[in-house]
Amino acid sequence: QENNIPIQQVPAGKLNSLSRGNHQGCIALSALVEYMNLQQVIDQVVGRGEVPLFIMLDGITDVRNIGGIARTAICCGVQAIIVPDKGIAALNEDAMKASAGALEKINVCRVGSLLKAADELHMNGIQVFTSEMKATKSLLDVSFREPCCVVMGNEEKGVQPYLTKAADEHFAIPMKGDFDSFNVSVATGIILFEAMKQRLQTTA
Repeated sequence: QENNIPIQQVPAGKLNSLSRGNHQGCIALSALVEYMNLQQVIDQVVGRGEVPLFIMLDGITDVRNIGGIARTAICCGVQAIIVPDKGIAALNEDAMKASAGALEKINVCRVGSLLKAADELHMNGIQVFTSEMKATKSLLDVSFREPCCVVMGNEEKGVQPYLTKAADEHFAIPMKGDFDSFNVSVATGIILFEAMKQRLQTTA
C-alpha cells in the first residue's frame, strides 16, 4: 500500500488456480524479466565508475539453478547476467520465485549468440573466463580485479567448446574428496565469492 500497489482479497481457490506450488496464502502478479541490451549495460556500468563483473550462462536448463545463481550474483556485486535466447531454462514465474526477486533487480542481457557476446565483451576490454573441471589453473590463482565475465556451463556438458576457445582464461575450483563436481549454482557461488573477496581487498 505504501508503494501504491493494489491489494485484493480473493478465495483460496483463486490462489490455487494461479499457483502451481505452495503460495502460502499470498501471490504477487508482476512482469517477467525485462531484458537489457548488453552494450548499454556495459556503458552504464563503466559510466558509474564500476569495474564490470558479469556472468554468462551456457546451457543451464534448471530454473532453480538460474534462480540461485541470480541471488548469489546480486549479493556478490555482479552487474549483469548474459543468457542465450535458446538452450536455457525459461526465465518464467518459477525462475522468478527461485531467485527470490533477484531477477527483477539485476540486469539480464539476452543475446542471439554467446560467441558474439564474448566478442562484444572483448571489444569493451572485458576478459572472458570459463570454469571447467579439467582446467589446470586453480580458481585461487585467477585475478578478478579487472573487468571480466565468467562463463558457467551445465553440469553434464560443461562450457561449449567454441566458448572455451574464445575465452582468455580457464580455471577449476579446487576440490578434496572423491566426488568430482559441484552443483552449478554452488560452483557459481564459490567463484563469485572469490571475485568479491578480491575486489573488496582492492578497495580496502
